[in-house]
Amino acid sequence: MTSPMTRSRLFSTASAAAMAAAAMALLTGCASGPAHPPPSPALSEAAATAFKHQAGWQPLSKMAPGAISSATEPWWRVFNDAELDRLMQTASAGNLDIAQATARDRQARALWRQAGAIRSPQLGVSASALRTESSSASGDTTYTAGLQASWALDLWGRLARAQDAASANAQATMADVAAARLSTQLSLAEQYWRLRVIDRQLALLDRTLAAYERSLQLTRHQYDAGLAARADVIQAETQWQTLRARVHDLQLQRALHEHALAVLSGQAPADLSLPVAANALPAVPVAPPQMPSLLLTRRPDVVAAERRVAQANAQIGVAQAAWWPDITLGATAGGSGPRLGSLFSAPWRTWSLGPALAATLLDGGQRRAGVDAAEARYEETVAAYRQAVLTSLREVDDALAALQQLAAKAEQQARLVALAEENERVVSTRYRAGMVGFLEVVVAQNLTLESQRTALDVTAERLVASVRLIAALGGGWQGVPDAAAPASSDGGM
Repeated sequence: MTSPMTRSRLFSTASAAAMAAAAMALLTGCASGPAHPPPSPALSEAAATAFKHQAGWQPLSKMAPGAISSATEPWWRVFNDAELDRLMQTASAGNLDIAQATARDRQARALWRQAGAIRSPQLGVSASALRTESSSASGDTTYTAGLQASWALDLWGRLARAQDAASANAQATMADVAAARLSTQLSLAEQYWRLRVIDRQLALLDRTLAAYERSLQLTRHQYDAGLAARADVIQAETQWQTLRARVHDLQLQRALHEHALAVLSGQAPADLSLPVAANALPAVPVAPPQMPSLLLTRRPDVVAAERRVAQANAQIGVAQAAWWPDITLGATAGGSGPRLGSLFSAPWRTWSLGPALAATLLDGGQRRAGVDAAEARYEETVAAYRQAVLTSLREVDDALAALQQLAAKAEQQARLVALAEENERVVSTRYRAGMVGFLEVVVAQNLTLESQRTALDVTAERLVASVRLIAALGGGWQGVPDAAAPASSDGGM
């Protein structure tokens, strides 16, 4: 039992300690560890302001950072394809990679809230009933109940830095969700356009098969009339049957792309069946004539890398704060006695109030090693951030180079298709007139078919390259002023 005089002295001492702790708490804002300036990508001036394959694009210095607004529309709608839009919506809701990233984001947010809760005062309650017996005395029961409160005074900023690290990690995982979504959309768009190009190739083979069958019938009639050799008939039928075998190859490729689309959209392959589309392929979008390097700040992988630098920087502060003692202000109130009903009445009630200090005097270099590890982790994340920036620049330049070369190749291929079709018409006319053998017809027809198929392949690569450019820019060039209209495409074959 504590006397009134003793309680008075304890209260005075505790009040003084509390006032001292409150004064020291004013220093909480002086968190340990370095501040977090955004790390420099450590690139050359040319790399920071221009792309290698950027003909006609404005330099970065000619555009204010605020000139680009946030993206608001789904980037794939630039293709104006209702089926692609439906698949994208399904994938957004059902893709399992996105679901995993979303779950990790929820975990990070929960850890951030947990780190913030540790900085708040804690309140707990306890109760017990203890029965003791001995051979020389009758049994005794002791009841105990109490209320405990504590508050860790974050004088050196350790808890604040831990919360900063948790906050940066939560922001990084949020960017990871966006990165998973963008990666899924990129893969889905690539698979979709390759499937649609196969549909156009199947349509081309159907038309070519019909032409080959007409050539076969004509050759058979000429053979029956004694105007053609049996070898010409065999050659015409071989050509026709070979093309029919190619149809099966394309149908297999189409099935594989369809299965990939099903998994990307979170479905089993048996649950997705896309009908063959006979409509023309869309125009290849053209990027606007502004320097797009500002758009790289939208890339979710770059954002995530920068946030992980901030997290590692905050962890340095946590490691440095371990050198300083922990101070906790605690208070308890309760009672302990032989009767449950009298626990909170004199003389059984008790209370206490005061600060507690804990510090490590000797740890064999453990704290120094912790700081070294945190600093090394920070350097690692800075290098990862710079690598993410370099990768983004490379991917944009790759896509720009591909689009430039494929556009030139498409023009050249269109001329080849026109020449091959004209050659086939001339040779077919000469064959019907009996001026050339069927072998020349076969060569001309195969040349036309291969040139048309190559043109479709080039269109597919252009569409895929445009999708990769959109993804490399973090989701397209939406929000950039004066965006150019889509260019014409040769995909309508």
